[in-house]
Amino acid sequence: MAELLSDIEIQRDLGSLQGWSRKGDVLTRTYQFRNFTQAMEFVNRVASLAESANHHPDIDIRYSKVTLTLSTHDAGGITSNDLALARAIDSDSPDSDGGSPETDSLA
Repeated sequence: MAELLSDIEIQRDLGSLQGWSRKGDVLTRTYQFRNFTQAMEFVNRVASLAESANHHPDIDIRYSKVTLTLSTHDAGGITSNDLALARAIDSDSPDSDGGSPETDSLA
């Protein structure tokens, strides 16, 4: 089982993860897409990355808005597995043509 990260470790790594934030014992990021189809294409890419990593996010889909939540449930919080998956998702996240990350509210 992966070990929980310290608050300092989490904050340090969040600095390199644009759009991700910590909410208690989870990391979260919201994406806004032009339409439902683009949102679902993104979710399918995330699913593939999650399967490869054997680490699965909670995914909330609201038409063209997708919120990802990462936490290592069996460890009870945030571990290196969550940060690694966030980085992998970032490397495959949409550009300005496909969608944009939200940090606070809908544009």
